[in-house]
Amino acid sequence: MNERERFRETLLFGKPDRIPFSPGGPRESTRAAWKAQGLETPERYMEALFDILGFRPDPPKRPGTWLGVPFQMIPTFEEKVLEHRDGHYVVQDWMGAITEISDTYDYTYIRSAKDFVTRKWHKFPVETRADWEAMKPRFDPHSPGRFPADFEARCERNRGRDTVVGIHFNGPFWQMREWCGFEGLCLKMIEEADFVAEMAEFWTKFVSATMKPILDRVQLDYVGVSEDMAYKEHSMISPRMARRFLQPAYERWVAEIRASGCEIIDMDSDGHIGELIPIWIESGINVCDPIEVAAGNDIVAFRREFGRKMAYKGGVDKRAIAKGGHVIEAELERIRPVVAHGGFIPSCDHGVPPDISWPNFIHYSRLLARITGWL
Repeated sequence: MNERERFRETLLFGKPDRIPFSPGGPRESTRAAWKAQGLETPERYMEALFDILGFRPDPPKRPGTWLGVPFQMIPTFEEKVLEHRDGHYVVQDWMGAITEISDTYDYTYIRSAKDFVTRKWHKFPVETRADWEAMKPRFDPHSPGRFPADFEARCERNRGRDTVVGIHFNGPFWQMREWCGFEGLCLKMIEEADFVAEMAEFWTKFVSATMKPILDRVQLDYVGVSEDMAYKEHSMISPRMARRFLQPAYERWVAEIRASGCEIIDMDSDGHIGELIPIWIESGINVCDPIEVAAGNDIVAFRREFGRKMAYKGGVDKRAIAKGGHVIEAELERIRPVVAHGGFIPSCDHGVPPDISWPNFIHYSRLLARITGWL
């Protein structure tokens, strides 16, 4: 099987020859730690890992290409440092928020997942209806630059490919939080429910309109929705609020995506998602990730409760990988039944942190390669 076939067969509970090998990705501080531990070229860690483990997936014969269609605002706000004080930058970021970050990093770390960085938000761009009216023109599906000049050629190059190609965009909760801030959004859900519903509907229509030319031209392998909306033990909003403000978007997008022939809709949310999975299943979403163990997610229990209604990616406890030895061995034995049942691509349950040493990452990856059929 090629990469594309293996990905689809796994997540759709088919019969893959092997399960995709996806140990997880390190960020900057992790790569720096691995370099100090003897990995000469940490930016090519997968090449080194394959050399050590002694296997390598077949290279693609007809690779797909990125479609190059952004779902972000056009134009963006000017990024600029407003203050530099007490070891911190206060910045206006490209989304229009006023944000604070340690001057250990430059301001580009504010909105980029380069590393594990703590930030503080002071102000968000949508506080009033006037702010909202000023924001809306930045989300025009037909803005110059929304589709690349060679969009048709990119679509054509994706015909007959043997690699995985998909698109990602923010869910309504994530996007409204970018506009209003978490506290501002939650207050509006209680005090200005009609305003929130209006913003959610606007975002739903924008995504649908932006997505349509892609769905009309390309048979995607998946569509990913980014919707971080859970704490360590619970959802950030109630299931009732999720159904009221978010579910209409999910249902519309799922119908449009499935009508195009794409069968995999993948929901990404950190935190404990046990309250949310039933809503996603109701909406037609059939994959979720990263299944953070530290947040109380138990993939074995999820499989027992939801069966084949939901597939998963992630689910390997990063804390167990960091401890290594018998601890990570026990962790992979814990998830083995779910791997065997199908519908699961096991991987580190978020970005690979720097307390996971390079030797422990190798040991974990070897174990992972065994249970996924590569060794």
